[in-house]
Amino acid sequence: MRGRASVMTAVAAAGVLALTACSSGDDAETSSSASGDAAPAELTPVSVQLQWLTQAQFACYYSALDQGYYEDAGLDVTILPGAVDIVPIDVLTSGSADFAISWVPKVLGAIEQGAAVTNVAQIFERSGTLQVAFADSGIESAADLAGKKVGSWGYGNEWELIAGMQASGVTLEDLDGGSTVQQAFDMNAFIAGDIDAAQAMTYNEYAQVLEVVNPETGELYTEDDLVVIDWNDEGTAMLQDAIWADSERLASDEDYAAATTAFIKGTIEGCVFAKDDPQAAADIVTAAGSTLGTSHQLWMANEINKLIFPSTSGVGHINEDQWDATVAMALETVNPEGSTIITTEPPETAYSNEYVDAALAELEADGVDVMGADYAPIEVTLNEGGE
Repeated sequence: MRGRASVMTAVAAAGVLALTACSSGDDAETSSSASGDAAPAELTPVSVQLQWLTQAQFACYYSALDQGYYEDAGLDVTILPGAVDIVPIDVLTSGSADFAISWVPKVLGAIEQGAAVTNVAQIFERSGTLQVAFADSGIESAADLAGKKVGSWGYGNEWELIAGMQASGVTLEDLDGGSTVQQAFDMNAFIAGDIDAAQAMTYNEYAQVLEVVNPETGELYTEDDLVVIDWNDEGTAMLQDAIWADSERLASDEDYAAATTAFIKGTIEGCVFAKDDPQAAADIVTAAGSTLGTSHQLWMANEINKLIFPSTSGVGHINEDQWDATVAMALETVNPEGSTIITTEPPETAYSNEYVDAALAELEADGVDVMGADYAPIEVTLNEGGE
C-alpha cells in the first residue's frame, strides 16, 4: 500500500474535523481465497491531537494518512486539528486522544503540574521560531532588543525569546513599555510599524511578510528587507513539535505501547514522503481542509522539512543534549510573572527513545532513509497573499 493514491474523506469527530483514509476497492489488505474474499486485516483505531489548525506544519501526519503508511502499520488514524482554545496535552490526559503534538517547554510545565505524559518522538530537531525586524531597525541580535517594542504571542510561545534576551543581558523591563507587546497570530502590527521585532515561525509568519507589497517599491518585501534573530544561532532554541503519549498507558497496556511504535513508524514515513515530494505533501494538506494559499502551503512544507532533515540520529530520536538544554532553560528562564517554566527536573518518564528507536529499526530494515543526509530544500516563490 505504500505510496498508493487515495482519497481523503472528512468526517466530524468530537466537534472538530477528523480525517480518515479511504482506499480503492483492490486494496492489498483484502485477499481472495477458494472460499471467497477474506476480511480485511483489523486495524487499531487511534487518534492524534494536533496543536494547531490543518496546515503543512503537520505534513508528516497527513501524508502518512493519505499514503497508507498508518494503515500499513496496522492503524486506523484519526487526526484532530487544533485551535486557539485547544491544549493538546489536556486532550491527551483526558483520554480524548491517544497521542498529542506539542512543544516540549509547554509540556514540561504541564508535567510538573501532574500531567503523566511522555515524549516518545521528537519530530522537529530544530526550532522554527524567529524574531523578525526590518533591516533599517538597528536590530541585529537579541542584545539589540533593549528599548524596542518586541512582540510575542504568549501562551507558552515566548520562552525562547525570553531565554535569548536573558542570555544577552536583556530583561523584560529593558523593553519599550517594560514587557513584550501582545502580538496577534499574524504580522499586521509589525507591518504597520506598531512592533519593532515580531515573533514569527520560519514556516508561517515570516512568509506572511514576504507575501505583502512593500509600499516603497511596489514589489513584495524580500528577505533583504528583513533581519531575523534565529534562536538556533543564538543558542537558546528549545525543542518544539514532539509526539506525546500517555505515560501510564505505556507502562500498563502492551497494545497501546505497540500502537505507539506503529504510529511513530507511520509518521516518520510520512515525513520522508514530504521531504521527497513537498509539493505532493502540500497538496495533501490542502485536500485535507487547509485554507492556506498554494505558494504559502508549499513554503510551509519546505520549511518544515528543514526542521526535520538532515537528522542527527534518525527522525524522531530524542537527542539527550537537546533535551537537557531545553530542560536547563526551562529551569532558568523567568517569565513576566517572575516564575520559571519548571522548578524541578522532570521525571525520567518525561521522555523515552524506546518506541521511536524500535520504529527506526523497522524502517531501516525496510530500506527507508531515516537520516536524510543528502536532503536539500527546494526553492519556493511566494505570491502576494500566499496564493
